[in-house]
Amino acid sequence: MIFDSLNNSKRYMALHPGFKPGFEFLNTHPLEQLTDGKHAIDGDRLFALGMATNGKGMEKAVLETHRKYIDIQFTVSGADLIGWAEQPHCTPDPDGYNSDKDVEFYTDRPKFWIPVSSGRLAIFYPEDAHAPLGTDRLVHKVVIKVALDWK
Repeated sequence: MIFDSLNNSKRYMALHPGFKPGFEFLNTHPLEQLTDGKHAIDGDRLFALGMATNGKGMEKAVLETHRKYIDIQFTVSGADLIGWAEQPHCTPDPDGYNSDKDVEFYTDRPKFWIPVSSGRLAIFYPEDAHAPLGTDRLVHKVVIKVALDWK
């Protein structure tokens, strides 16, 4: 997991070939005007999910992981509160992994919470179980989905 400001995104571009175009999208698009839903950047290997929504609150936010994508979760306005735990130490939900949605949920509670305020981002790899939307307020965010398998 990485937590930082979008201003420092150049530091992370070398970590994955999809990070550079993902950060370029965040840095060049008028994100405050981005509508809810999926926005193509580079087909299925790189896309943005826009959302302006009320959070679920810490008690209802659920830990999840992804096997096909890395998440770059960026807060446009408001502040999200994202829970975190190490995936290898988490207990999978009995429903298991949903390959169509690339998500697996867990029954554990986060080990700690990260306040991701406006202009900040958090990057979650497959080993990072994360519980987004732990805030109980309105948050506008963009999640960049970066395919692990970058062909």
